[in-house]
Amino acid sequence: MAAPKFAPVDPTERPRAYESPNAVPESWTLGRPGDVVGKQPTGSYLGHQGPDQGFALTIARRVSGRIRVQSGESLDDAIRGTVAIALRRASMYGRAPVIHDVTFALTIWGWLLDNPPADLVERRKELFGGLGHAAHSYYEARELVDLVPDTTLKLSNEQLASQMPMSWKAFTGA
Repeated sequence: MAAPKFAPVDPTERPRAYESPNAVPESWTLGRPGDVVGKQPTGSYLGHQGPDQGFALTIARRVSGRIRVQSGESLDDAIRGTVAIALRRASMYGRAPVIHDVTFALTIWGWLLDNPPADLVERRKELFGGLGHAAHSYYEARELVDLVPDTTLKLSNEQLASQMPMSWKAFTGA
């Protein structure tokens, strides 16, 4: 770096130049301690990984006005259970959840119906009861998601809606 003219410099000193450091540092590589090496682990209660899964909660809150809860049911329980199912469906396609996944999960369990069948409501109360308490119901939510067959999750929303609520037992695996 150049020095100003008024800076005192000893005329007998050698001019400074670039010098290499004594040790050359290791080259940088991409890698973090928390990275999963190989494939994502699978097994019971490990869930289904996918990108941007938190967005499903935003979508569910936006459609919460359409959810019809019956006596003895909770909106938070309905949202928690259907979000888990929506995340499973989205992860099957390797994408983030979209509104169609949430609508699909709500349709399976009849949450969008004004008058769902009584046996469906009773089964919902059994399976969804208490799911809104996220810290205490992880395993219950996983069991709910695992009930729904993969063949059901591969249906389009139109295919599902055309056969609901008559075929709810076949679609939910309940």
